[in-house]
Amino acid sequence: MANHKSALKRHRQSEVRTARNRSFRTQLKNTTKKVVSAVAENNEEEAKKALHDAQKDIAKIASKGVIHKRAASRKISGLTRRVNAMNASA
Repeated sequence: MANHKSALKRHRQSEVRTARNRSFRTQLKNTTKKVVSAVAENNEEEAKKALHDAQKDIAKIASKGVIHKRAASRKISGLTRRVNAMNASA
């Protein structure tokens, strides 16, 4: 365990940030799952709404630095391709 005052503070800060980042990552997984399940159910309207929400959440999480901006771009692109493929096949 840390002994210096500054090291103790850094430890407290890292615990808070870890908890915050964990909640953001959980939010990211949940919004992604909503899009994927809507595509699997072939529900076009729900998929488009879920995609819009997911894009907003992913961009926000990337701006916080929880995930890299290119990783966010890949996730958004992949979800968009799934929704567009569903629309093209329907």
